[in-house]
Amino acid sequence: MKPKFYDNLDLPVVAAPMFLISGPKLVTECCKNGIVGTFPSLNQKSSSGFEDWIIEIKEDLKKFELETGKKPAPYGVNLIVHPTNIRVKDDLEVCIKHKVPLIITSLGAVSEIVESVHSYGGIVYHDIIKKRHAEKATEAGVDGLVLVSAGAGGHAGSTNPISLISEVKKIFKKTILLSGCISNGNDIASAMQMGADLAYMGTRFINVEESLADDKYKQMIIESSASDIIYTAAVSGVNANFLKKSLESVGITEDLWNQSKKIDFGKELSHSEKEAQAWKTIWSAGQGVTSINDVMKTSKLIERLKNEFKESLLKQSKLLKKF
Repeated sequence: MKPKFYDNLDLPVVAAPMFLISGPKLVTECCKNGIVGTFPSLNQKSSSGFEDWIIEIKEDLKKFELETGKKPAPYGVNLIVHPTNIRVKDDLEVCIKHKVPLIITSLGAVSEIVESVHSYGGIVYHDIIKKRHAEKATEAGVDGLVLVSAGAGGHAGSTNPISLISEVKKIFKKTILLSGCISNGNDIASAMQMGADLAYMGTRFINVEESLADDKYKQMIIESSASDIIYTAAVSGVNANFLKKSLESVGITEDLWNQSKKIDFGKELSHSEKEAQAWKTIWSAGQGVTSINDVMKTSKLIERLKNEFKESLLKQSKLLKKF
């Protein structure tokens, strides 16, 4: 199904909310250049700080529209809906107060949250890695599903994207977003061919000048290939993809990353502090690193993606003449 804000996009792409990576500058640069920019509320240490970021983003985008006459793409916020996130209620109230256009929920699809967002006209997308999660999110009334397939960065699934889309489309008739190894315009076109409405891109947007990632992190992505991505639960207790070199740099060897048990990073820290500490030193990325070999401004990257996307569609259209 066509997303409500589809007409405001120059490219059918959502830049994924990345923990400790996505900030206001990355979000607004995405929106100004015609794709959806998003960030996790937990990238700010407090709900008040989170609200400051929302205000900053809104003011920047309003200024852009006044100066250019162009309506920017909408922005979105990722909320972790899990008992360990004690801020979810306060952060949701901030989103309602500022009428955040798009909410992306993770680790829990809750109908009350969906209803709250719908009350002011917002929409809710939900992360899933398997059909069972899609069924629960459908019952909760979400507007779209983010299919996190094999090879994606962060908390990825293990199912092939073609199979995952096919399964989900049998039970869900709204917006489908595809995540997993999407790094260039041809990949975006391929996602559309597989049946997605929007491409969901994370790792590629780590390597832009406006991301909050450390320069060494960006360089490691450039130097890595798909074989350097390790799928392990050792970091957060939930399977996710990480750069092999970053695991090894803190002493997490193959024996450890093959375990299903989470490594204890310090009992004196709270759950959220442990998680942040782990992800600051152990860097996540998807298998799409294999086609990332540079760092550039977000605007330049999106311009390149648009050109690649158009070229891919033109090539595919020529095939029609043969059949």
